[in-house]
Amino acid sequence: MSSRWWVLIGVLGVGRLMCEEPARSLKYVRPDNISAAKGPEMFRAYCAVCHGTDGRGGGPAADSLKKRPADLTQLSTKNNGKFPTVHVETLIRGFGGVEAHGSRDMPIWGSVFRTLGDEGTVKLRIQNLAAYLESLQRR
Repeated sequence: MSSRWWVLIGVLGVGRLMCEEPARSLKYVRPDNISAAKGPEMFRAYCAVCHGTDGRGGGPAADSLKKRPADLTQLSTKNNGKFPTVHVETLIRGFGGVEAHGSRDMPIWGSVFRTLGDEGTVKLRIQNLAAYLESLQRR
């Protein structure tokens, strides 16, 4: 993985942002190793900096990205009322339609998670993140 990704992954992983006026820039650091069993904590540590703590796409780094992060509370609504678990897990892992998450500003979390544990732990992280995202769906 290139050093650029490690740097980008870090800011997204821990939610640290450095703004400079007039242009915004991101400060990049390594991700914290949050327990794979804790979906809400992983979301806050790895995802909220872009997607916001409420999952609606308004995190502190959102304005620094090329494309606004997705509103993750609308995934079921956009999928005829059914949460697209397999699709979400595939995208988190970094496979499939990159366009669904916006620009490549979003890291490939499967690769990041492999640096924090074995493949079983990677799968657990992704499943628990997807389960948490399902709990955020607006009904």
